[in-house]
Amino acid sequence: MASPTEQDELFAAHRPLMFAIAYEVLGTRADADDVVQDSYLRWAGVDPSVVRDPRAYLATIAARTALNAIRTVSRRRESYPGPWLPEPLAAGADDPEQRLLLDEQLSYALTVVLLQATPEQRAVFMLHDVFDLPYPAVAEALGKSQAAVRQIAARARARLGAADRSASSTRESTAALAAFQSAVETGDLQSLMDVLAPDAVLLSDGGGKVVAARKPVVGAAAIAGFLLKIARTPAPGTRVGIGPLNGGQGILVHAGDRLELTVALGVDERGRVSGVYLVRNPDKLGGAAAGP
Repeated sequence: MASPTEQDELFAAHRPLMFAIAYEVLGTRADADDVVQDSYLRWAGVDPSVVRDPRAYLATIAARTALNAIRTVSRRRESYPGPWLPEPLAAGADDPEQRLLLDEQLSYALTVVLLQATPEQRAVFMLHDVFDLPYPAVAEALGKSQAAVRQIAARARARLGAADRSASSTRESTAALAAFQSAVETGDLQSLMDVLAPDAVLLSDGGGKVVAARKPVVGAAAIAGFLLKIARTPAPGTRVGIGPLNGGQGILVHAGDRLELTVALGVDERGRVSGVYLVRNPDKLGGAAAGP
């Protein structure tokens, strides 16, 4: 039987994995942290010496616990004012959770798309496609047949579509982000229109606490007008830079040490910006790093 210290070390080694699964299923740090804590309590009652694969075991505990929390989380979001977006994770690259998101290229845009899938599709995608758990283990975690889990996985991939995690996609996203930031900062309407896909969508999450678009802004022209109007009247003392955001990079706007806004982009297969995701809700920005 493993000692309490060895058991805690095993848990700590796999904590970032459990956090990532819970976060991609639920969408906020607080909810993911709750799942990790509940998972620890379950793990504390297990004899690790009889667990053949601690990584798979802990991953499935996190997935089950996150799925059990879905109903409560969903009720909280039913009356949310305007678009609801996942909480951005803007910690430094030395943070273990951030490092895992970077390694797996779990970008903010991918999280947005994944949260449009069903909770089971999210869990299966994370367990099988991201963390390579075999279908039998995933089926056991969800209490379903392997055939059913394979169907869920196929539906999740179909929904994700072009939101892949390839290295080339990462390079294209970085280039698009730099071009996007430059166009907005210089007020260059044509350059901004060039980087935006014609059918791009902008979502802005203010949580009813700060000014934000209550409905999606659709189309390159509408998005460009919306962004350039905001950029013309910057708040005094703000600084804008590109920094780590989930498993990629985003635009971080600070007022002093306080993070005021994050901007993440979704990029299509042609390297054009297809999604613009603005988070201004202070409740979702308070846990972020102060930035550069």
